[in-house]
Amino acid sequence: MYAVIQDGGHQYRVEPGTTFAVQLRDLEVGSKVTFDKIAAIGGDELKVGKPFLAGASVEAIVTRQFRGEKITIGKYRRRKNYRRKTGHRQNYTEVRVESIQG
Repeated sequence: MYAVIQDGGHQYRVEPGTTFAVQLRDLEVGSKVTFDKIAAIGGDELKVGKPFLAGASVEAIVTRQFRGEKITIGKYRRRKNYRRKTGHRQNYTEVRVESIQG
């Protein structure tokens, strides 16, 4: 059984036991989080919401907080003596899916 969830403007395809990273949430490691915006649940038969399924949820446990890879941004304009180099690292929360109710 799998589910397609939406969180923070992104969609994730998850199954019980899988881990994935969502945008940073202010939660303790080991705490439970519930995702209630379920777009679809698949398995024997596919259930699709319009836009979300009513009464469906995904239970997950926070496993760690971490920062992603550094992204380097370079800007350049020729003949104008303009060069800029900046970077960014996004903060993430990693969760492990425990169960899917649908």
